[in-house]
Amino acid sequence: MRPETPETLDQAMVRSQGLDTLLRDLTDRAVQEVPGAAACSLTVRRADRLMTLAGSSGLPSGLDLRQYENGSGPCVDAAETGTAQYAADLAVESRWPPYTAYALAAGVRCVLALPLPVEGERGAAINFYGVEPGALGEGVPAARAFAERATDAVDTALRIERQRQSAVDVRTALLSRSVIDQAIGILMARERVDARIALERLRRASQDSNVKLRDLCSDLVARTARGGSGGRQ
Repeated sequence: MRPETPETLDQAMVRSQGLDTLLRDLTDRAVQEVPGAAACSLTVRRADRLMTLAGSSGLPSGLDLRQYENGSGPCVDAAETGTAQYAADLAVESRWPPYTAYALAAGVRCVLALPLPVEGERGAAINFYGVEPGALGEGVPAARAFAERATDAVDTALRIERQRQSAVDVRTALLSRSVIDQAIGILMARERVDARIALERLRRASQDSNVKLRDLCSDLVARTARGGSGGRQ
């Protein structure tokens, strides 16, 4: 994996058609570049909970989720403490008993979890899994080098996602404001009241009916457009 600039990552986002595919490609490349790695995943904390952003092909289902559920495991500890976690042989590992039993049953024998200092997120890690005892030992330097470069990629991908979500939020807010203004205009014309009183009536109707103001206004506008009176608010 070569170092990537925000420009090349933006282009990759367009080619891959989204954050999920881009990060999946990154974890697949990690497996190719880190000796002994059979699978890789990316952990990030969002909304006060850890979640897996992406996992390579070959990643056993539930391997990370079991750690999140238990609040214990190498990727949880790496993300929360900012300290690398390495278990050369889970068969003799004693730090995470519930997780260790599950991982062994899934065919995982060693784990390396490295923290990622991702901007804007409280806790992140890249996790490497091997199927033989000590399989990742020789790959630790390559894994650390990959993690350093991956941090920039994950930072950029998440920044793009935040920008997109912000744009969606702005559009939603504008649409909400528009439909509320239309509903106010309808009441002003129908009830011959000013904008302040019209808005107060809409808010009171929203509270009385336990319906969001935006939804109530949208329904009033739609019914008026269909030629109905919409009822008194």
